[in-house]
Amino acid sequence: MTEEQVPGESRTVDLDGPVHYVDFGGPEDAPRVVLVHGLGGSHLNWDTFAPLLLPHARVLAIDLPGFGRSEPGGRRATVHANVEVLDRFLQEVAGEPAVLVGNSMGGMISILQTHAHPEAVSGLVLLDPAIPGPRRALDPLVAAMFALYALPVVGERFLWLRRARQTPLQRVREMLRLVGVDPDTLPSTVIDRSVALLEAREDHAGMDKAYLTAARSLLVQLADPRRYRRAMEELARPVLLVHGDLDRLIPVQAARDVAHRHPDWRYAELDGVGHVPQLQCPQRLADEVLPWLAEIGSIRTG
Repeated sequence: MTEEQVPGESRTVDLDGPVHYVDFGGPEDAPRVVLVHGLGGSHLNWDTFAPLLLPHARVLAIDLPGFGRSEPGGRRATVHANVEVLDRFLQEVAGEPAVLVGNSMGGMISILQTHAHPEAVSGLVLLDPAIPGPRRALDPLVAAMFALYALPVVGERFLWLRRARQTPLQRVREMLRLVGVDPDTLPSTVIDRSVALLEAREDHAGMDKAYLTAARSLLVQLADPRRYRRAMEELARPVLLVHGDLDRLIPVQAARDVAHRHPDWRYAELDGVGHVPQLQCPQRLADEVLPWLAEIGSIRTG
């Protein structure tokens, strides 16, 4: 199966530049659910999870500029620039208040979007979001990797060398292991589509720039999280926070701390799960998400 043969319909919309998304389907008159990937992710991250929502919602997955099939062009890929893109996507594509489901960086973007434009959001599901936490020792590999990303020239050289020395298949498998997913447990079509996506990219330098811009912007938000914490405190929509206890990128202690600070949020911790539960255990995740969405009246139950 090629990357173009993804579940759902592949579409592109002009939001001051092409933004690719996948319409996974679902009843036309059902509530909207918009899926927002993390750093280095794409619409492919949702292929095994989105179908579980289809009887109850109309499901859309966006590729933020510089990721997936949204070639970056001259656009910036900072967290706040992507909030603006997501807001336009909700207005012009979703067309009504939607539930945002954000993973990793996509969780941060979804939080900031909900704070800035609560009228566009009916509920917020955060999957291992990029959040601040108590002082802690980071995973050594993750700390070293982000230290490289943060350095001008060094980060660019690192990504170029990795692309030159590894095949697309090796890069896909390495990234999956980093986020806690055993590549051999995934359907082969998920791996095949991820490899095909890397092979199909045209603007490698632009994609690298977008990735590093997003990573550096993410680090800035977390280095001084006062405004970000204030946005979380002022959220005016229901929130479900789901976190894997084996997450190497955002340690579970951060999620526990945020859950303690926000007792009005629903918190679910998944044992034995890493950074991308939508890939690692889609059914377990759906078993947490669907009842909660039914409680807040944001899915079709009949």
